[in-house]
Amino acid sequence: MSKALNDFRLKLAGKEYVPIFVGGMGVDISTAELALEAARLGGIGHISDAMVPTVSDRRFKTNYVQEKQKKYKFNIGNVDKSLVQFDLERLAEAQKLFVSRTMDSKKGDGAIFINCMEKLTMNSPRDTLQTRLLAAMDAGIDGITLSAGLHLGSMELMKDHPRFRDVMIGVIVSSLRALRPFLKRAAKFERLPDYITVEGPLAGGHLGFGADDWHEYSLKKIVNEILNYLNENDLNIPVVPAGGIFTGTDGVEFLESGASAVQVATRFTVTEECGLPEKTKHHYLEAVEEDIIVNTISPTGYPMRMLRQSPGIADGIRPNCEAFGYILDNSGHCQYVDAYNRELDKNEGKISVQDKTCLCTQFRKFRIWTCGHNVYRLKDTTHKLEDGKYKLLSAEDVFNDYQFSKDHMIKLPERKTSTASEISLAAA
Repeated sequence: MSKALNDFRLKLAGKEYVPIFVGGMGVDISTAELALEAARLGGIGHISDAMVPTVSDRRFKTNYVQEKQKKYKFNIGNVDKSLVQFDLERLAEAQKLFVSRTMDSKKGDGAIFINCMEKLTMNSPRDTLQTRLLAAMDAGIDGITLSAGLHLGSMELMKDHPRFRDVMIGVIVSSLRALRPFLKRAAKFERLPDYITVEGPLAGGHLGFGADDWHEYSLKKIVNEILNYLNENDLNIPVVPAGGIFTGTDGVEFLESGASAVQVATRFTVTEECGLPEKTKHHYLEAVEEDIIVNTISPTGYPMRMLRQSPGIADGIRPNCEAFGYILDNSGHCQYVDAYNRELDKNEGKISVQDKTCLCTQFRKFRIWTCGHNVYRLKDTTHKLEDGKYKLLSAEDVFNDYQFSKDHMIKLPERKTSTASEISLAAA
């Protein structure tokens, strides 16, 4: 008899959850509203602290970005960005505001986690990461997912916080090789992760694989290697596969092989609660497989999967590190700033930067359309309307489909224009 994800439960920190994580897509694409729906339905939702001052300004009418830009306005034309620093007190304030407001709205038996990227170096990698981690714990977050980096020093940054052993902490890895040193460092503080998210080569956004060889790797193989390693070392840590899990049955196959939950995101990009502009959601729905590319335009150094129609690709927009500057390393350098100034020296007219993009400005404007490999299948999860557009879904629709569907079937939303209350089933 076939099973559904609802036949399983994830056990974390003495509680049980529906074994579904909704991934933390940055710059408020995974909105608080989306995370709250996942929690209300008994699963685990993620918010992201990527560019949290910008998120706070949009949501709560604060002025963090304007204040920072005003302070460093004198430096806008300067190639050297080493002077541009984040005010750590204001950064902590923005993080606490965003997290606390989200947690205050939480309902249901699920949990809210926050995705914290190590690659948001912010011209002071250690201090800015520590500020974000501690502020999230101060504000009552249920869990922290450490992403976009090895996070070898992150446990040390949190060890003195009173909630260090209370808040759930997980790490995202793409290989056993990346996991081993993290576990070794964590063991020094007698604080192993509460869960391990294993992100495979079909995931959206930044990848832990090469731009040319990602297709040579298999999520199932990596997950099995990590499960075997944990078993051999008597480590009882839940494993959460992510990347390319498009149906509930995809998830069941992982859970039957020893995983404890699955993380999904791409199907939630076309929900009403997702933070993407509606026009962009329809670009996702209209995408075909040939539209999906993996390139190296990210200044983080990681390959990144996106739609080739993304308007931020090859855009030569002037860097605005004085307002943003989230990718500046500890010397005040960013690969996009270097590429922009290289083209500025060569051209007098409109600049096009082909090899890098300004992640800060482009993500803020939703002009880099990151996506999972299966984005081209989104059109099979909904109806095409009379005007030629596709019907957007609710987060509850998608979550319930993952939770209860069987046999790789996807339950389409009800056609409100239909004369009968007909619910169609479509093979995924």
